[in-house]
Amino acid sequence: MVAPLKLGLAGLGTVGVSVVKRLHKLENELAVKSGRSIKITAISARSRNKDRGVDLSGYEWFDDPADLAKSDDIDVFVELIGGDNGPAESSVRAAIKAGKHVVTANKALLAKHGNELSRLAEENNVCINFEAAVAGGIPIVKTLREGMASNNVTRVYGILNGTCNYILTRMEDEGISFADCLADAQRLGYAEADPTFDIEGNDTAHKLAILASLAFGTEIEADTIFLEGITSITTADIAAADDLGFRIKLLGVAVKTDTGIEQRVHPTMVPKESEIAQISDVTNAVAIDGDAIGSITLAGPGAGGDATASAVVADVVDIARGLMIKPLGLPVSELVPNVRAKMRAHSGGYYIRVTVNDRPGAFAAIAQRMAEQDISLESIVQRKRASSKPSSPKAEPPYKDIVLLTYKTTEEAVRKALQAMENDGHIVASPQMIRIERL
Repeated sequence: MVAPLKLGLAGLGTVGVSVVKRLHKLENELAVKSGRSIKITAISARSRNKDRGVDLSGYEWFDDPADLAKSDDIDVFVELIGGDNGPAESSVRAAIKAGKHVVTANKALLAKHGNELSRLAEENNVCINFEAAVAGGIPIVKTLREGMASNNVTRVYGILNGTCNYILTRMEDEGISFADCLADAQRLGYAEADPTFDIEGNDTAHKLAILASLAFGTEIEADTIFLEGITSITTADIAAADDLGFRIKLLGVAVKTDTGIEQRVHPTMVPKESEIAQISDVTNAVAIDGDAIGSITLAGPGAGGDATASAVVADVVDIARGLMIKPLGLPVSELVPNVRAKMRAHSGGYYIRVTVNDRPGAFAAIAQRMAEQDISLESIVQRKRASSKPSSPKAEPPYKDIVLLTYKTTEEAVRKALQAMENDGHIVASPQMIRIERL
């Protein structure tokens, strides 16, 4: 008879408790699917006496997760602590060195230390499984690492943060401001008390760095990703996008180019009829372009206890079945350095909104500055401005918003044109620039 697979679980927050409940609920089914029973034998968390709504009395308790990670009474260390350093990092390292397999939902840890931890896992002949680290319940890691093994992937992109998607959805549906949407997201538990990591795009960047490594066989490199959050998006931008046939989404995009891997996180205008535009509220979606299959999109819950626990338990089942996959799909020695493509060379269409003094010559001067950079305009529209006034010493009411939609051009050209407009003295507030992806 095959011995049970013994788990040590560190971290008993929403996801950790959901993992415990799921393993209890599906104990018999998982034993049949994996060919052996799966048992939690020990746990670790910050508070021993907290009521978590689940019976934990039958498990050995460890105050230090690193001690749990090295315990002789576990085969797999499940890390659900979080954070890119501290107890999460030290305990994962301890587990690997002790010959324990690791399952983690920690995208920050992988984004910072994924290359080194993968190498360490190979040296100790253990797995690091991390399906839950990217897009929650969506099986995107297995899709890229295993299901797409025979494809040459050219692009991977998606909505990877539910908080931002919830805010942008409500701004469009209800016409309310970013600040009000954020406050509601915090009240409902979709956003943290300090939401900076989400709304500035850092969370999306960590997940994108992992996806890019799996897609292109490169080392994980999160620090070089071009990053823009959604704090500058206004109801005026949302309304203009709607009129022009677009929706605004925060996308993480990784593309293989002739000059390297282009990795970027930023608000993006996408056509309303595209699959990615249909993803609303806290849902995540990831699209992959491959040479054999064309384009596929996977969508589903990107966070939450049950969805994330589903991915964690699936990773545990893989280990119980004896599946040994290199953490990043390839041996670390075969991963190529991540050569960063220059963002200023990014080519595509752009939405530009500028607020100007409503005086003769402003409109013509703006069009002229675009022409000087060989930027062709698909449309140029004057829009009524909201009642709030721009706070600028150059502002002379009345004001006017001018919205420009460009054909394919480079970001460098757009920025040069905007700088020239500001030098002319026509622009009275910071211009808005949003990239267009015609997916």
